[in-house]
Amino acid sequence: MWYWSFNVEGYGLTETSPVMTVGHPEFFKYGTVGKPIPGVEVKIAEDGEILCRGHNVMKGYYKEPEATAEVMKDGWFHSGDIGMFDEDGLLKITDRKKSLIVTSGGKNVAPQPMEVTLTSNKYVEQCLAIGDDRNFISAFVVPSRENLIAWAEKNGMESMDYESLCADQKNYDMYNSIVEEAMSKFSRYESIRKITLIPEEWTVDAGELTPKLSIKRKVVTDKHQAEIDEMYIESDLPVYSG
Repeated sequence: MWYWSFNVEGYGLTETSPVMTVGHPEFFKYGTVGKPIPGVEVKIAEDGEILCRGHNVMKGYYKEPEATAEVMKDGWFHSGDIGMFDEDGLLKITDRKKSLIVTSGGKNVAPQPMEVTLTSNKYVEQCLAIGDDRNFISAFVVPSRENLIAWAEKNGMESMDYESLCADQKNYDMYNSIVEEAMSKFSRYESIRKITLIPEEWTVDAGELTPKLSIKRKVVTDKHQAEIDEMYIESDLPVYSG
């Protein structure tokens, strides 16, 4: 006898008991977490935050009225996650609200989609988008050391050490091309337009990553504040127009 199984994703929090949406074999799509379960409403706020209302939502945190008021507004639970519904009505989680970049023009930009797109390239090990209160988005890019060295050897730079490669203009040109191609999928205001290559990989031991290997944005930006200032102080235009 044959048995057939199908794994689907769902989404929810403890505060929503804990399911808000769930996938189904009939409308399964990678990268999505399904549709709202019966009796539950899910909508996207103007700033992209996922909101939920229904019988599954908690009444409040025990003896914490202020914390409750922060997440419960007009009957809607504010998840703290950023997402969108696709053309088939399937929910897609794109980022955490606290990770949103708010540009000087007031645009809310979710950094994770850009970062994921870049780190899918074999020459990029890690990436962190930056742009709070700035007029364009920039990023730190940590190269894949092994792949960058291999590329350099094929391009006549075998005598250069790794740190020198990360500062070399020819390598910057190569990474700028990677970024430009990757950002073609994004609108102008939400695309990375300037980068700085960071030789040192961010690690858990150095306090730059969480145990789940998520980048601690504040730790990294505080550590590299000088590089951030340099990207925005320089008078030249961003590396490409996006």
